[in-house]
Amino acid sequence: MSNGKWEVMFKNFEVGYLKKSWMFVIFDIFAIVGTYLLTYLALTFIELSVSISEVLHILPVIVLLHLIIYFSFGVYSKLNDYFSFNDVIKISLGTFVTNILIVIGMTVFELTFFMRTTYIFIIFVELILISIPRIARRLVAYIKIKWEWGQALSFRTIIIGAGDVGEMVVREVYQNKDLNNMPVAFLDDNKKKIGAYLSGIKIVGKIEELERYIKELEIEEVIVAIKDYPKDKLEQVTEIANKHRINVKFFNGMHGIDEKTQQQRPKIKDIKIEDLLNRDEIELSDEEICKFIKDEVVLVTGGGGSIGSELCRQIASYDPKQLIIFDIYENNAYEIQQELLRKYKKENKPIDLKVWIGSVYNKHRVKDLFDTFNPTLVFHAAAYKHVPLMEDSAIEAIRTNVVGTYNVAKTARSHKTKKFVMVSSDKAVRSTNIMGATKRYAELIVQALQNDSDFTKFSAVRFGNVLGSNGSVIPLFTKQIEDGGPLTVTHKEITRYFMTIPEAVGLILQSGSFAHGGEVFILDMGEPVKILNLAERMIRLKGLVPYENINIEITGLRPGEKLYEELLVNHDNKCNLETAHEKIFIEKQRAVSFEDLQLEKVFDKVDQYNNESVKDFVSSIIETYKRNGE
Repeated sequence: MSNGKWEVMFKNFEVGYLKKSWMFVIFDIFAIVGTYLLTYLALTFIELSVSISEVLHILPVIVLLHLIIYFSFGVYSKLNDYFSFNDVIKISLGTFVTNILIVIGMTVFELTFFMRTTYIFIIFVELILISIPRIARRLVAYIKIKWEWGQALSFRTIIIGAGDVGEMVVREVYQNKDLNNMPVAFLDDNKKKIGAYLSGIKIVGKIEELERYIKELEIEEVIVAIKDYPKDKLEQVTEIANKHRINVKFFNGMHGIDEKTQQQRPKIKDIKIEDLLNRDEIELSDEEICKFIKDEVVLVTGGGGSIGSELCRQIASYDPKQLIIFDIYENNAYEIQQELLRKYKKENKPIDLKVWIGSVYNKHRVKDLFDTFNPTLVFHAAAYKHVPLMEDSAIEAIRTNVVGTYNVAKTARSHKTKKFVMVSSDKAVRSTNIMGATKRYAELIVQALQNDSDFTKFSAVRFGNVLGSNGSVIPLFTKQIEDGGPLTVTHKEITRYFMTIPEAVGLILQSGSFAHGGEVFILDMGEPVKILNLAERMIRLKGLVPYENINIEITGLRPGEKLYEELLVNHDNKCNLETAHEKIFIEKQRAVSFEDLQLEKVFDKVDQYNNESVKDFVSSIIETYKRNGE
């Protein structure tokens, strides 16, 4: 090692380490001296001749050698409140190496203050005495927690998975005041572990014996502490727990940094229906998306909505030059603005964020927006999406979904925006409702603009129902359960395709990176979910019994509602083109012109239509639109 490196190390030791670790240095000095005095007393007790003066004479050199070796092994470089396995290794190696050097020195210099075999005892005692002050705080905390548990109404908890994740989960339970759990046992399928202890908690049996131990140990909560636990097995655990009306939590990756240990903490969350839906999550190319977004001025219309706000979150993570949120509803826009500002301030990262309030069908406001910021990328998420409500407000659906899309898309073209990505819906496919028909109308507008664009690349992205979005069935069922029921399902056989909000947004961004102009991107969403089964599973997740604790009522299909949504991707359909992503396809589109769309009848007469006549007009343009399945 060069002299410069030694100087840096010793400077760091002098300035940094001693300030933080001087108490442990003093503890170690006392431990080393105490070890030699105990050794002297032990040898005297068995009547072996030892010179105490020789021991005291050599002891300062031994202490100094210990401290130098401990320093070089990094024993004082990181002193946490909680003694870790890495610290055990450092101290053990340091103690072993130091005493080996002492024995070698005794042999070379013919020193005889102790017999060399005595150092087996010395190493053992030193390790114990040096470790005591380091584990004392953790031991006290553990005893304190055990005492508090004995006095509190904590949930008796069984943990599934006695591995590294299980150990982290126990530690998190000990430290996190928000987790009111008292671990009483582990379950693990590794037979060699059964009967052993992890973090002082016994591994009592295999996972398949969960129901038995729930009864025997009077378990009140289950935590699944296995990384990437298969959804089918997670559902089996959940069904058993629900049968006994107990809650289930699970390990959901690492998050945050513990202020004391400077280590990431495990995230333990309640099981939700989204975690049990048997569908593969979509993997996306972050590198491609980053190239697409980085250093661009990005506009998100409808930026305060469910999809729009998640678009803002993900776009912000790819370092755009500027992010503009445009929304008609100021409360939602304000919430996502404040969320992003807090996040990036906490992370000490810059973010250029602007928020404008306005409607996409106000072409003057849209023009002002583009004149001010000149966005290079536009994600158009502003739309009315609620099927039954739009059946009674068809003119508003036309005004926002058709006129609004035209305003934003045409303005993007005139301002030389690089790409315009419209958020569409699976309900645009052979629609039986005005909402879906207007989304298909908007798709055709985007295609027509592409035909007349020499710079801006226009595309649309379709996907199915989004879990947890505003107006979706899951938040509705959650509120109905909280109210004591009943849950309302429109038909026993009704099915829907589902995806999570982050997945939907990831698809939009990925598709935008693929776009060359004029595409309608569609997704292979796997198998549909039966809504009645979904309702029953959500009730069971709350530890309740369907039709006994909470009833489910069949209310009948609502206006414009389909029994089965169209498949987004039909693998036998040769009209679907593959992309670089196995789950993303491009639907071939027919040629369309502005003459076909008759937009002048929309712009000039939208306020003259009534609710039914506007549907008649849309059905004349969108031939696949069948009003109420006619």
